[in-house]
Amino acid sequence: MIFLVDCLYSLVAVLIAPIILYRMVRHQRYCSGWSQRLGRITRKNPGKKCIWLHAVSVGEVNAARTIVKELETKFPDIEIVISTTTDTGFTRASNLFSDKFQVFFFPLDFSWIMLTAFRNIRPTLCLLMELEVWPNFVQIAQKFNSPIVVVNGRISDKSFNIYKMIKPIGAKFFQKLTLILAQTDQYAERFKQIGCPDEKIIVTGSLKYDTAQITDKDDGADQLATQLKIKKDGILWVAGATGNDEEQIILSVYCELKQDDRFRNLRLAIVPRKPERFDNVAVLIQQIDLPLIRLSHLKNGSIPQETDSQAVILGDTMGDLRKFYSLATIIFVGRSLVPMGGSDMAEAAALGKCTVFGPHAFNFRHTVDALLADEGAILVKDKNDLLKTMQKCLTKPDFAKKIAQAGQNVIKKNQGATEKSIEQIAKFLNG
Repeated sequence: MIFLVDCLYSLVAVLIAPIILYRMVRHQRYCSGWSQRLGRITRKNPGKKCIWLHAVSVGEVNAARTIVKELETKFPDIEIVISTTTDTGFTRASNLFSDKFQVFFFPLDFSWIMLTAFRNIRPTLCLLMELEVWPNFVQIAQKFNSPIVVVNGRISDKSFNIYKMIKPIGAKFFQKLTLILAQTDQYAERFKQIGCPDEKIIVTGSLKYDTAQITDKDDGADQLATQLKIKKDGILWVAGATGNDEEQIILSVYCELKQDDRFRNLRLAIVPRKPERFDNVAVLIQQIDLPLIRLSHLKNGSIPQETDSQAVILGDTMGDLRKFYSLATIIFVGRSLVPMGGSDMAEAAALGKCTVFGPHAFNFRHTVDALLADEGAILVKDKNDLLKTMQKCLTKPDFAKKIAQAGQNVIKKNQGATEKSIEQIAKFLNG
């Protein structure tokens, strides 16, 4: 089986090599970490027992924060190493964890590469955030007697359909997972349908609620407000984690709002989800003759501090989205007006902000359902609906405040997944 998997990987590698090379040259992606991707990984404390936690990208890395903190507290004699797949995930993981833990790129799943990685790491336990199951990883973990636990387990609609199609093959690997800690009953049922044994599945809740800090202010937000001349009595609309073709809609709505004298103090900040799109969004803003401030230029000193207090803000830096959310009056959570699956709206709601998102947030269905059930967020159907919603929220601040408070309460009442997850993980580490 391992031989067949390696052959398939080799074929796929040949087919996608031109795409990878293009992205390396055009977008500067996949340019670093290749020694780690080839399994050459070092540990800071090789004499200790080790937990290998893998989080694919930014969302999974953020979800891992409370788990890592609790593991560090409860098991101080066990080293934690953290892998991620994407460049943005690696940057976020490095910012959060690299002071204490080894952060590296997840090795390619060729058998000889993964074998090298396991020999270097020798994990006592492997934790996979949400679901990232690779055949050779699973096989070799078994050889090293390393249990594999899926934490914060979920299966998106798209992935579920794919796994069902390959169930005769995929079930063999899913059955080898030691334990699955699922976010919801629905996800638990999906794991069962793709071949995971019932007795290996426990519903613990979503870590998103635990990592979404209940507060009204984020560290560094005041400094950001000063840099960007965001007035305390002003109105800031933040469109966060936006995706392709979405910024055009946001900007169109913003221009219509600014034609109304009632909204002359309204400012807009756009924070695209992917760094490689920063320049394209900047061009888009300039094409419609709106004044623009790029946060990256302000930070590196390439533009003076005396900035236009009405300019559209482009958040083209990593790690500042939460600061923008903290300063917002109203938040639109992106990748949801276009069919991209949405972005995490729990963080926006936890900050006590009026949260708005579009109809395509299918990757966060549980959070969507929970917020909408308690009127803790607003779902808009399209551009016109977004415009009407913004007008209502801006002219009826008590309505927006009610939505914000209800959303924060939803986050509070759904917390507790970290404690339940640690309780199960501890069973593999005690003794």
